[in-house]
Amino acid sequence: MAKRKLNRRQKWRIEKVQDERNKRSLRRAAVAEEQLDEGQLGAEQKGLITAHFGTQVEVEITEGESAGERRRAHLRANLPALVTGDLVAWRPGNPTGVVVACHDRRSELCRPNNRGELRPVAANVDYIVIVVAPFPTPYANLIDRYLVASEHSRITPILALNKTDLVDDNNRQQLEELLAIYPQIGYRLVYTSAKSANGLDELKQILGGSTCVFVGQSGVGKSSLINALLPGMNIPVGGLSESTQKGKHTTTTAKLFHFPSGGDLIDSPGIREFGLWHMNEDDIAEGFSDIRPFIGHCRFRDCKHQSEPQCALLDAVARGDISQRRMDSFRHLVASLEML
Repeated sequence: MAKRKLNRRQKWRIEKVQDERNKRSLRRAAVAEEQLDEGQLGAEQKGLITAHFGTQVEVEITEGESAGERRRAHLRANLPALVTGDLVAWRPGNPTGVVVACHDRRSELCRPNNRGELRPVAANVDYIVIVVAPFPTPYANLIDRYLVASEHSRITPILALNKTDLVDDNNRQQLEELLAIYPQIGYRLVYTSAKSANGLDELKQILGGSTCVFVGQSGVGKSSLINALLPGMNIPVGGLSESTQKGKHTTTTAKLFHFPSGGDLIDSPGIREFGLWHMNEDDIAEGFSDIRPFIGHCRFRDCKHQSEPQCALLDAVARGDISQRRMDSFRHLVASLEML
């Protein structure tokens, strides 16, 4: 996906919006500091960010008699950008508390915005569940984008073919050929269906006691799958656009839910593509787990892995250590960087 080029008016509008956001942030921080100075808040305690709403966050109380309750809070000045999944220190207030500190993250899921700036969208995640479905049509390139992002985030990816009730003789072979490579190179693949409940117990067992985030194209059934895993949550579900056969976005902010048997799930905004604009060729190569071991072993340091003699990657493809399809996908992602 090529990075969007902006004209002068668009740049001005973006700068204006950013300036307004910065002013709101400063006003919010001033309110928080005033509350702290005037002693209007309760004792400091631990909390978990469960949602982000513009100028405020939702904090879940994690200890004491009120554990499990969720309340709104402002952010103290000079805090980093907080995201769903962050563990924080905060002080409750009436009606709004203040987050005063953020604990270290064990992991964070980031993605670049339209200007190529890398922004965290979820914290302390253990698994990224990459959801695909027979419709909208899945592509290796898109799956590999998510895998590269997962590898760079150091978060374990799981592939889920959802809506298995829609698999038939017309698409079965294509789906099997698309997905067969991933278990061979070490990625876990599960087959699920919110409609038939196929694979839900297996997915619950994998994710139990951990924090996960679901990603994938809009329309692959992420919200339906989450509703099946978390009965009673009633997350809005969107179908496919009749004109484009692409999904319609239903989730607008990342929100954290608890599994009844333990563990957490973060429902993140739907995205059709995972931009890799912030990466270079070496970063892309590092994100391919099956290509990574051969990086740096070519005869020439500036090897482009096209037709150079003694290219470690080409030799690995010839031996069958790297599949031709994965090599093609790697080249495609690298070529997309050159178009920016």
